[in-house]
Amino acid sequence: MKNSILSVRFILKLTLSFLAILLLAGIGYTITSIYLSNKYFYETTQRLHANLAQDLIEEKFRDTQPFDSIGNVNKALFGDIMHDMMAVNRAIEVYLLDLEGNVRYSVVLDHDAPETKEKQVNLAPIQQFITESGSNYVLGDDPKDLTKQTIFSAARFNKDGHEGYIYIILAGEDFLATRSDLFNSYFMRLGLGGSLLTLIFATLLGVLAIWYLTRSLRKIIYAAKRFQQGDLEYRIENAEKTDLSNVATTYNSMADTILSDIEKIKSVEQLRQELIANISHDLRTPLSIIQGYIETLHMKDSELSSEERGEYLSMVSKSSERLSKLVSQLFEYSKLEANQIQPEKEPFLISELANDIHRNYSLLAQQKNIDLKLSMADNVPLVFADISLVERAIQNLMDNALKFTPEDGEVTVKLESKEDHVEVTIKDSGPGIKKDNQALIFERYRQTKAGQEKEGAGLGLAIVKKIMEIHDSSIKVFSKPNEGTTFSFSLPIYAVG
Repeated sequence: MKNSILSVRFILKLTLSFLAILLLAGIGYTITSIYLSNKYFYETTQRLHANLAQDLIEEKFRDTQPFDSIGNVNKALFGDIMHDMMAVNRAIEVYLLDLEGNVRYSVVLDHDAPETKEKQVNLAPIQQFITESGSNYVLGDDPKDLTKQTIFSAARFNKDGHEGYIYIILAGEDFLATRSDLFNSYFMRLGLGGSLLTLIFATLLGVLAIWYLTRSLRKIIYAAKRFQQGDLEYRIENAEKTDLSNVATTYNSMADTILSDIEKIKSVEQLRQELIANISHDLRTPLSIIQGYIETLHMKDSELSSEERGEYLSMVSKSSERLSKLVSQLFEYSKLEANQIQPEKEPFLISELANDIHRNYSLLAQQKNIDLKLSMADNVPLVFADISLVERAIQNLMDNALKFTPEDGEVTVKLESKEDHVEVTIKDSGPGIKKDNQALIFERYRQTKAGQEKEGAGLGLAIVKKIMEIHDSSIKVFSKPNEGTTFSFSLPIYAVG
């Protein structure tokens, strides 16, 4: 229900945003249309009446005197001119300018118009208009209000020693006011009607478009809802082909990751249970032996011979050592797993380390009648690694090999130089490991039963694996039942310089 509400809200917001954009676009379109329409009207009017002033001079000034003997304007003549021109176009206003642009006389329809004499019109647009013969769109000063620009027709005259300009405003103030009222009314009706129809159709189209465009989003929401309800296997079909392919594929990937993490958590929980069981078993055994022999010593101390007493104390000592070793392994592995141990890498001779380990384990091998061999060339190069951690890994592998190799068996330590690394191999002649179990022996606390009771919880090999991981290497195993087991890992050769 909550997801549905969120979906409706989202679609509503998209719809309102779409309408707002449409409204702004409509306002912008209307303003642009008005501006372009006005410009089109003015430019067309000016182009059509470009020669009006020149025609006036040629027709009216040819056989008449626009000025009297003392230089005054012939008002009767200009009255007749205005009467004739108004019969054709009531929007015009005629002005007589001197060479400096001063208004000497004006003939306008509105007799109550503000006084225009003693006003000076900018001649630059007029001269440009005359030079270009009215072929381009030019705005000039409005003598009634010099702050405004309007369309005009102009021509220069020279009559009886009098020079100046005929300056005709093609869209007078009264005409513009009337046109503005009609124009605004027209656009008001057009705007209201057009806007209403546009909003209706745009709303319908917008809702359909948003419904169509958000179908992929609804699929994602539905998938998330299914996942929330516990259907962890549900995925968006053909995610890469949807409109929101990036989001859909990311969701599927996220769901896979979450499912994988859940499986890992379950696995960790299972391993935790195994850890508790295995540690309890491994700790209980030596503790039970120690407790049992100590109780026997307390209860039957006077009845025991010195040989029996020594045997009991020896068993207590061995169990104590086993317990100490197990606790040490647990502590070491926990630090490795928590990344609390960082390798201090340095160049060293792996051959010397192998010789030391071979010498240290020779006595233990002799006690079990095991033939311990060391095979390596004389020129094994330096390797670059943490010598103490590598020693610990080899010791764990040696302990493992001697533990599972029966009497009269054989254990071989081999060093072999490759192109850029040295391979360390430890091979035993023990019972071997089944192929199905080879991937499990390096897991923490994992037991692989092979008819032996001395396999323990497998921490030694788990520690080796961790040591190899922090050295950017890996531990490999090769084994077959009844044919022994071989462990190997590689260390990089130290490059001088």
